[in-house]
Amino acid sequence: MKNVRLNNGVMMPAIGFGVFQIPENETERAVNDAIEIGYRKFDTAAAYFNEEQLGNAIRQSGIKREEFFITTKLWVQDYEYDDALRAFDLSMKKLGLDYLDLYLMHKPYGNYYAAWRAMERLYKEGRIRAIGVTSFSNERLQDLFLHNEIKPVVNQLETHPFFQQQAANAFLQQEGIQHEAWAPFAEGQNDIFNHPTLKAIAEQHDKGVGAVILRWLNQRNIVVIPKSVHKERMIENFNILDFTLSKEEMDAIALLETGKSPIYDDMDLLTVKGIGLHKIHECCQKTNRILTLKTESYADCKIEQQHRNAGIRIWCISSIARRVRALRTRCHRRGLSVDRHGAGVL
Repeated sequence: MKNVRLNNGVMMPAIGFGVFQIPENETERAVNDAIEIGYRKFDTAAAYFNEEQLGNAIRQSGIKREEFFITTKLWVQDYEYDDALRAFDLSMKKLGLDYLDLYLMHKPYGNYYAAWRAMERLYKEGRIRAIGVTSFSNERLQDLFLHNEIKPVVNQLETHPFFQQQAANAFLQQEGIQHEAWAPFAEGQNDIFNHPTLKAIAEQHDKGVGAVILRWLNQRNIVVIPKSVHKERMIENFNILDFTLSKEEMDAIALLETGKSPIYDDMDLLTVKGIGLHKIHECCQKTNRILTLKTESYADCKIEQQHRNAGIRIWCISSIARRVRALRTRCHRRGLSVDRHGAGVL
């Protein structure tokens, strides 16, 4: 599977490149390498703080804009209708693009109905070619499209050999919504690259474990957006269509299912609260200007402690809190009032 046709007719590459957790000062170089290898689908987000660097690499590539497929995401903080419109404009300014291929709601929390209707407006205006969601359960996704005009084209879900999302995949296929995998390598959890089953299959095909995982997803008709800053791994992740996994190999990988995420639990109350309260910017009310919280990314503040009972990771944002205080001081010195935002955890 090289390309997929979304439910609105838009064609999307089945193999992309994600920039999650790539620092700003490495993003342009990594994207340049990816473009040279042949990647044309790129996935970022407002909360990754590297939209500008991705946009720079695309514009400087010398390749026609229409050859790229660019995705970015709206953060929960901006799910109110007018906030969503402003956040989209800011993302487009950072990317330096005049249209976006795919815009996703980043998490299923907050006022996502208002955000979706703002995205529907942008879609109708021709500023976005397709709109979708991230990490929506089947129930929330169905409720969203039953009570709105435009059906999402994509649901981006944590999907890998340990958390295979079989029920979600069946539902998405039934509804004509494309399944896209985030964290296809489980963020390295459970020592995935040394798992004996995956290593044995990789050796059989003279491939790396990463390529086997991506091919397994591809053969399940799931779009992939792996991330790497190492060129040799980018090449391996991109060249997955020159071999095919047998039914026996697909079945062997299916047995690795654990039925839960090794990364975090979307149903855990502390996690949900943390994501819902996490702020990536503050807004000076007098100028209505968004001030970005310049953390490396929301992910770079994570894993400072373990919530051992629930078996999930709590993502501490103490460094974000420090930046909030600094931004408030700057605004107050300029005679500007500032929205009151609390810092959360993710």
